[in-house]
Amino acid sequence: MKPPPFEYHAPDTVAEAVRRLGEGGKVLAGGQSLIPLLNMRLTAPRALVDVTGIEELRAVEVSSDTVRVGAAVRHRDLERHREAGEANPLLPQALGYVAHEVIRNRGTVVGSLAHADPAGELTAVLALCDGVVELARAGDGGEVVTRRVSASDFFLGPLEADIAPGELVTHAEFAALPATTGSAFVERARRHGDYALCGIAATVDAPDGEVAAARIATISVHPTPLVLDVGDAAAGRSLEPATAPEAWSAAGERVAAACEPEADLHAPAEYRRHLASVLTARALAQASAHARDRVPAAA
Repeated sequence: MKPPPFEYHAPDTVAEAVRRLGEGGKVLAGGQSLIPLLNMRLTAPRALVDVTGIEELRAVEVSSDTVRVGAAVRHRDLERHREAGEANPLLPQALGYVAHEVIRNRGTVVGSLAHADPAGELTAVLALCDGVVELARAGDGGEVVTRRVSASDFFLGPLEADIAPGELVTHAEFAALPATTGSAFVERARRHGDYALCGIAATVDAPDGEVAAARIATISVHPTPLVLDVGDAAAGRSLEPATAPEAWSAAGERVAAACEPEADLHAPAEYRRHLASVLTARALAQASAHARDRVPAAA
C-alpha cells in the first residue's frame, strides 16, 4: 500500500522543527515504525517533519554522569560508540538485540523511545538507568520551550508516551553506570530480531566484591517497563562464584509475580511469565559475572 499524501519538511534547526510541528505534523527520524503505519494508512498526518538533518540532534555526548543521545542518532551509531559503551555497557548489550542490522542502520534511539513500544529494548534500559527525556515545543512568542521528563513518568502505556501535540523529543539521557556495577541484557524471541517474547535488563552493584544492589527492568511482559529492586535476594553475597543461582531464581519468581503479561499469537501469558522468571535469573547471573570482571579494573 502507499501512504496518504503529506507535506514534507526538512528543517535545519530545532526551532524550525518545533514551529512546523506546532502547525500540525509528525516527526520523521528513522521511520522504522512510522513508515509502515503510513503505508497501512493507520495514521495520516498532514505533514512529516524530518529531523535527521538537524546537526545538534546528531551528537552522542558522554560525561562522567550521563550518555546524552540526540534525536537523530541511529541505533548503530550508539551501538558502536566506544565512549558511550564504556560509560554505560548496558547500551551496547541491549542494542545488539534491536531488530536486525539493516533496521539498526536506519532506526533512531530516541525514535524508539518515543514510540513507547513495550517490546522496545531501549525502553527498559532508559527506565533501569533512571533516564531522562528532553522535549521541545514552540512557545507563544516563537521561542523554543523545553521540559525534562523522567523515564518513570515518560512511558504511560503501550505505545503511549508523555509527548504533547507539537512537541519534539530532542534528547534522551542514560545515567552512566558506576565502575563497580555489572550489567546484562537477555531476551527470548522466536527468531533473532523478532519482537521479544520477554526481555530483561539487569544491573548488579558490588563495590567491595559483594552484592550491594541489584535491579531489573522488563520488556514485553508489562504495559510499560517494569523496574524492580531485587538486591535483597543476594545482598552481601560474594561475587565469587560469579552467580548465586538460588538467590537469583528467587528474584526471578518475584518478577514473574509482579509482571502483567498478555497473551497474543506468539505466546500465552503464562509462558511469558515463565520467561520473566527464567530470564531474570539468567540476566542477574550475567550481570554478576560482568560486575566481577569490572571490579578489579575499578580497584
